Amino acid sequence: MKFKTIHVAWTLAALVCLTAANLLHASSHREAPLIANDPLADNTDLYAFRSPDNPDMITIIANYIPAELPHGGPNYYTFGENIRYEIHIDNDASNHGDEIIYRFTFNRVNQDPTTFFNIRLGAQNRLTTYTCERSTDGGLTWMVIAENGVVPPPNIGPRSIESGVGLSTTYEDLFLQAINTASTGEKIFCGPVDDPFFVDLGGVFDLGDMPRQNGAPRDGLA
Repeated sequence: MKFKTIHVAWTLAALVCLTAANLLHASSHREAPLIANDPLADNTDLYAFRSPDNPDMITIIANYIPAELPHGGPNYYTFGENIRYEIHIDNDASNHGDEIIYRFTFNRVNQDPTTFFNIRLGAQNRLTTYTCERSTDGGLTWMVIAENGVVPPPNIGPRSIESGVGLSTTYEDLFLQAINTASTGEKIFCGPVDDPFFVDLGGVFDLGDMPRQNGAPRDGLA
């Protein structure tokens, strides 16, 4: 299998907490024509901030896959299996190279090939797991710090998630169970989340009709 490597770079004083997410409704960063043809590899936004619950920790959120829509079934959006998602951290701008690099690779398994439904009877036909590696020498060597991390499925609906013919759980529990602790101490989450932005994309690209001349603005990301 050939891999494409996607780099996301950031400068930080320290990194303790890492979050990577793909979006159910991601930002519209589809201006670059080449990456628009490869949406699974399209990193839309990167956030880095001191964690509000612990100022000694830094949270990094890397978002991928722009402009997802809720009616994407049965083949809902997910991370690409032939893509290396990387976050590069440069703690010392005076030195060449990156002090820390995180690499994520993903794998999908069809637990129930007898149905086209994404979830049925406790099984998923697009169950996604990941491996996270870390390099501290500019990518020369790598150490696996998390294996078989679980990506929660899309929140398809109560029958698929909560009922006895689905997963018999709550989506909140699926989300919390997907938070993984790496062997080196980082907290990791990979999975679908809602986009925090409000932007009227339809108005923006309709010759800059923002605010709209007729009618209220419409959130194109939620």
